[in-house]
Amino acid sequence: MNVRNIVKDEEELRKIIGHPSELVNNKVINDLDQNCVTFIQQSPFLTLATSDQNGCTDVSPRGDYPGFVHVLDQNHIIIPERPGNKRLDSLTNILTNSGVGIIFFIPGMGETLRINGNASIVTDEELLEPMSFRGNMPLVGIVVEVKECFIHCAKALKRSKLWEPSSWKRKEELPSAAKMIAEHAGLPNLNEEQVEKRLQKSYKDRLY
Repeated sequence: MNVRNIVKDEEELRKIIGHPSELVNNKVINDLDQNCVTFIQQSPFLTLATSDQNGCTDVSPRGDYPGFVHVLDQNHIIIPERPGNKRLDSLTNILTNSGVGIIFFIPGMGETLRINGNASIVTDEELLEPMSFRGNMPLVGIVVEVKECFIHCAKALKRSKLWEPSSWKRKEELPSAAKMIAEHAGLPNLNEEQVEKRLQKSYKDRLY
C-alpha cells in the first residue's frame, strides 16, 4: 500500500493540529491526590499499554470489582494479575521495558483517568493477600510508580456512545469471538462450537 503525505516531525504536526490550551498543559500532576484515589477506587476496568525492548506495543484489558487496583501511597498502585490465557504479553514486556500507560474507566462516566509510569512485577504476599478474592490470592501483582496522572476529556466516549445502550447492537449482530478464534487458530478438530464451550467454561470456572 502506498501511503502518501506522511507527517515527519512535531513541527509539521503542530502546524496541522495546533497547541494545547493552558488548562490542558497544567492539568498533569506527578502523584496521586485524593481525586485520583477516589477515581481508582470506583473503577472496575482499565487498559494497560506496555512495550517490549524493541518498541513493539501491546494493550491489555484488566477488570474486576470496583477498586480492584489498590493505591499503596501517593506514587504507587498495584494491579492484581488474575488468571488469563498465560500469554503474559504485558508481564514479559515489563521485564524488559518498565514504561507503562494506563487508562481507568468508570461505567457511565465519559472522562477517564490516565496514568503513565514505570512498572515492576512483585510476588510480595503482604501486598497480594489484600487483593485475594473468593480465597484466591493473585500469584503476582504489577506495581506502578506513577510519573504522570491526569483526567482525559469525554469526547471519545461521547462520539462512540460507549455507555449508551440505545446505540448497542443486538447480540446476534455482534461478531462471534468463538468463530474468530477457531478460524484464526486453524487447529484440526476444533470448531466454533467447541471453542464456545471452552470459553464459557473458562468464564464460569476460571475467573479467579
